[in-house]
Amino acid sequence: MKAVLPVLDESRKKPYYMQLYDYLRNAVLSGEIGENERLPSLRSLAGSTGLSITTVEKAYNQLLVEGYITSRAQSGYYAAHISSADARTVHSENSVFDTELYSEDNAGITQQQNWLWDPDCFDFNKWKKCMNRVLNEYSSSLFFESSPQGEAALRNEIARYLYRSRGVTCRPEQIVVAAGTQQITNHLATLLRELHVEHVALEHPGYTPVHNTFRDRGFAITQVAVADNGLVLEKLPANIRAAVYVSPSNHSFTGSVMPVGRRYELLRWAISNDSYIIEDDYDSELRYSGRPIPALRSLTDDERVIYLGSFSSTLFAAVKISYMVLPPQIAESFTKTLQYYPQTCSKLEQLTLAIFMQTGWYQTHIRKLRKLYSQKLARLSEALRREASDLVSLRSTASGISVLLTVRGGRDPLQLKEDAANLGIPVSTTSEPGLLILYYNQIPLEDIPEVIRALCIRWRT
Repeated sequence: MKAVLPVLDESRKKPYYMQLYDYLRNAVLSGEIGENERLPSLRSLAGSTGLSITTVEKAYNQLLVEGYITSRAQSGYYAAHISSADARTVHSENSVFDTELYSEDNAGITQQQNWLWDPDCFDFNKWKKCMNRVLNEYSSSLFFESSPQGEAALRNEIARYLYRSRGVTCRPEQIVVAAGTQQITNHLATLLRELHVEHVALEHPGYTPVHNTFRDRGFAITQVAVADNGLVLEKLPANIRAAVYVSPSNHSFTGSVMPVGRRYELLRWAISNDSYIIEDDYDSELRYSGRPIPALRSLTDDERVIYLGSFSSTLFAAVKISYMVLPPQIAESFTKTLQYYPQTCSKLEQLTLAIFMQTGWYQTHIRKLRKLYSQKLARLSEALRREASDLVSLRSTASGISVLLTVRGGRDPLQLKEDAANLGIPVSTTSEPGLLILYYNQIPLEDIPEVIRALCIRWRT
């Protein structure tokens, strides 16, 4: 076991656990800590560095979830397999994240009582101030249609935000803004045709509207299962030029996270198969333990990754603003095609969001959501254990706005959904029998125990 001797900078704003994470991550990538080499125990490393055991554990947990190390029962922590070729593709700036954005020192949360609408989830007063500023200072621009690519002010803020929060380096010219995921998917279908791609691999289970869009546009579709470590890469199309639609940082229907080693395998598949990766980074900001997982796009400079993002789960449902980041060469060509497609995303809302981000209010909002939703998740988990441990199995995730529930007893999923709807609880069904998605973000924190108690009574009858 090699000695771990990080140099910690007490003057830096970056937390100690992040500095330790960076040191160990780089050591694994460079081969300084070799594959299957054992790392010091929590207590041992805490003693040698002067850090608390909690700080060391936070660093190890982040490395675990990203796949840089593995844990073996009764044995300890070991470096995972990362090939040297993969390691050379990583940029040093990819480890630069906006640590203030994910600070755990957040303001308190005011609790209200309104089912299906929790006013703590969004500060409309700040949004109104930003919108008023557009109307007062930039009203003349509203007489003209929005750019087919999206407003330059918003694309500039998205580029800055992605670099700080997701490690993704891009220029505003590479970003295309659209009114929601379905319009983005239609743009993708047009783009893939231009790239002579006729085959799309989709996650199963996956997001139905995306499947329907590609199906309706005439693409051949392969459904690829999702396992505990993400998409089953061995089932991807071989010797067929294709695109794969994947959500490696948080799969909505299983909660799985793709380890970094598997991400490199996916990148190698795209290169060797002359194919493309469509990375859906939905809900990446809403992670409640450690920091958000680095984007797949941040691992490579290759032209194979198209990055997708959305504001639907971090703002409010009525704002349909999504975007994609295209590789430079593809962006230059596709922006010419976009001139034939009018922008359907509200110009007023685009400019409002640009100011909302520019003022720093969006970052403050994300910090608040992360604290509030983590509290809701904990309270929901406790309520389900107390009320229905014999009836409901919780597939809890560390991110997102929902949880996966397996309801035993063989009841009709549609009836379970209707029972929940009658109580004002948002629930969706999945393709797996008995597996439901419960959206806890809309339930006020203090109402969760009562809501879950009422739901379990309904599901037992």
